[in-house]
Amino acid sequence: MASYGLMGDTTRELELLEHIATRLFAALGYDGISLSEIANAAGLEVTRVNELVGGKQELYLAVLKRLYRSSEEVLEKVLIGATESPEQSALVLHRVADHYLDFCLENADAVRMSMQRSLSDAGHIEDVETKYMRPHLQLISESLRPAVAAGYIDEEDMIFLLWTMQWSIHGFCQGGILDENGIRTRRPPVVTGFRRYLHRLVDHTLTLPEPR
Repeated sequence: MASYGLMGDTTRELELLEHIATRLFAALGYDGISLSEIANAAGLEVTRVNELVGGKQELYLAVLKRLYRSSEEVLEKVLIGATESPEQSALVLHRVADHYLDFCLENADAVRMSMQRSLSDAGHIEDVETKYMRPHLQLISESLRPAVAAGYIDEEDMIFLLWTMQWSIHGFCQGGILDENGIRTRRPPVVTGFRRYLHRLVDHTLTLPEPR
């Protein structure tokens, strides 16, 4: 029986457990997998999982927290900069689009978990969006408050734009686009084109001038 007394062993166990749980929650949904199945996949006893994180709901929330924390840390850096002119506002929103596209391309499981959630997976767990999605929207809204106050951006348009970008990016990262042979693809040139489209979406929706 392995000893769990060392902090390093516990940390490695927890990282493995969260990694396995992320893949399973993303593939099967919260409602489609049991705690015992997750524990078995991670090579742990259910009692050990309970010791590490608690029950299935606590594990689910720990996974979401880890995924969204990494995105939020980058977003905070992306939002550095003034938004006192239309050009500055456009640049900030372009960086937001770039960040979220890159995050979703690199974290397919986060996208799948979000899409599972949108289909009412784990519907009994409340405040998930408030804890792990709303902070992102609040960060962006706070950064763009000068632009809203100056009338460069309509606040309602901005909110719908952010949701439209999320829906579009999720769909693109999961399914790509059909090429001339009818094959779904996310090849680098396609990603580059989609990124340009997101920038144009920002500019046209908010009627901001394109950055020089």
